[in-house]
Parts: sequence; C-alpha cells; structure tokens
Amino acid sequence: MLGRLILLLLQIAGGWFGAQALMSQVGGSVPGTFRLYVFAVVAAIVVYLIGVIAALVLKEVGSPSSQTLSFSLVTALVAALLWSFGPGLLPQVPWGKIRPEYAVLAGAILGYMLKK
Repeated sequence: MLGRLILLLLQIAGGWFGAQALMSQVGGSVPGTFRLYVFAVVAAIVVYLIGVIAALVLKEVGSPSSQTLSFSLVTALVAALLWSFGPGLLPQVPWGKIRPEYAVLAGAILGYMLKK
C-alpha cells in the first residue's frame, strides 16, 4: 500500500516535470493543434517508465506489462480528446478550470493505476 502511494506521487511529480522537459525539446516541431496529443503520448510513456523503474526499486510494486502502457496511452488520449472537443459538445461543463495538460497527465496515471 505504501509502495503504491509512493509510486503515485512519483508518477505525478516525475510525469509532470519529465513530460514538460521532453515537450520543451520537441515543442517547436509540433503544430499547436496536435501539441496536446503529443503531450498525451509523452506523458503516458513517462508514467509507464516511472512505473518500470519503481518496480525495480520498490518491493510492493509489481512490474507493469505492455498492456499497462497501452491502457495509459489510451486514457491519456481520451482525456486529450475530451479537452479538445468537450467544450463544443458539453458547454455546461467548466472545461477552463483545469489545464488540458493536467487532465492528460491525470488520464495517463489513471489508466496506469486502473490496468495495474
């Protein structure tokens, strides 16, 4: 239980800073409309890699499978789709209160935790 909590905190902090660092390297070559989707892919991969490394270090945390990466990637992309097209489809939801990058990272972590 404590290992899973440590993993979650590592994925939140490491996922945010790692994905931001990688996006700063790639950011200039990605058009603005696809930036959130590229961020979703990068965030899912970073979250997965943090899970792999944590599985080696923490004893209570099991090693993630390739299905975990797929599930994390799909949920991050679904979050990106929701934040891209949601304001037009569901105008009563306050989409602007949460930054799209936060939602995508939360989707990647949620996908990792649900599949794990």
